[in-house]
Amino acid sequence: MRIAEIIGTVTLSRAHPSLKGGRWLIGVPYSLEGLKGGKADGEDLVLYDDLGAGLGSVIGVSESGEAAAPFLPEKKPVDAYCACLLDQIAVS
Repeated sequence: MRIAEIIGTVTLSRAHPSLKGGRWLIGVPYSLEGLKGGKADGEDLVLYDDLGAGLGSVIGVSESGEAAAPFLPEKKPVDAYCACLLDQIAVS
């Protein structure tokens, strides 16, 4: 799981029927140095969200097979998923 900040949304003209009820967001992951400095510095990624994250939210992102795991036994074509909303982060 990685930590990312939401910087935008994605609008689709058509979506897979199994993805109703969620939305697509653009997130920028943090590196360890980025977490210490408070600035997301990774490569943007598009992720599926059904938790209600908004612009500026800091979230936990599951990727690859872990992103599809919360939906089992139903299959969803998801590569990155907003797994949690974070209130605060403490880096030592």
